[in-house]
Amino acid sequence: MTDALPSYDELPIEPSQPPGSAWGLWGADDVFGCLNLLTPERVVAAARCVRKGAVFPLNLELELPSPPLFNRAGPEHIVLDPGGGFHDDLLSGWNTQSSSQWDGFRHVAHPEHGHWNGVADERHGMQHWARRGIAGRAVLADVARWRASVGRAINPGETDPIDAADVEATLDAQGVAVEPGDVLLIRTGWLAWYRTLDAEARAALAGHRPRACGLRAGRDTARLLWNLHIAAVAVDNPAVEVWPPSSFDVDGFAHLELLPLLGLPLGELWDLDRLADDCAADGVYTCLLTAAPLNVEAGVGSPANALALK
Repeated sequence: MTDALPSYDELPIEPSQPPGSAWGLWGADDVFGCLNLLTPERVVAAARCVRKGAVFPLNLELELPSPPLFNRAGPEHIVLDPGGGFHDDLLSGWNTQSSSQWDGFRHVAHPEHGHWNGVADERHGMQHWARRGIAGRAVLADVARWRASVGRAINPGETDPIDAADVEATLDAQGVAVEPGDVLLIRTGWLAWYRTLDAEARAALAGHRPRACGLRAGRDTARLLWNLHIAAVAVDNPAVEVWPPSSFDVDGFAHLELLPLLGLPLGELWDLDRLADDCAADGVYTCLLTAAPLNVEAGVGSPANALALK
């Protein structure tokens, strides 16, 4: 399957499909996109990454960021006491994308072509990913550490773009190659910076337009991510891409290329700091990654529920 994948510049595979899209590559009704690259063979290979039994949860506290970004609602947690020594949890008013999350294919539609693969909005949903499961090899690109090492430290709280060349240089410096079907984890340092903020500074970030570092939107980024033939990309910042975007069209808003056109799942606000420290210490930037999205019919997004194992 992976040997026959077209390059970004060879897309689309049929002239009738949207420009720059991978529509039809896995069939007309496909709802998995690049997750199709997580083959059984890739999962078996990924299991060999577990050598010392270290486990790294990649999920933020459910309550963070607080207040939530983009005017989303955080969870109201009530502990119920039905009596007899029993307790239950009740979460209400909860946006499933307010903390560490997956963006599903219902999250963003292309303004002209619609959702991934031309599949109707209501036929997409997180239940597809949940019932399939997500497991495979992950590669960490610690761009924050590399940029600091070359005197170009990222400014997490500003619209500081990370270019495709930065990601490539980071991987080269780490001596790690991305293989087809890998999940690419990109550390920008945004969460480490966020944890240093006081309550007033965190409140100032809430709303629709927080400023944050991230991947630069545009063809160079889309080309890099597609040509790596990754199954998904997950980042420790609020939107994967730099925020706010320069515009909300395809050239300025990377979500419109990555989700509906390329079928590339996006992970946001993943907690990569402990994993990054361990990778820097032992020089091993690969791991087994598992994630279990919520099995919610027609769900738009989901908590990450992700673990890295080395």
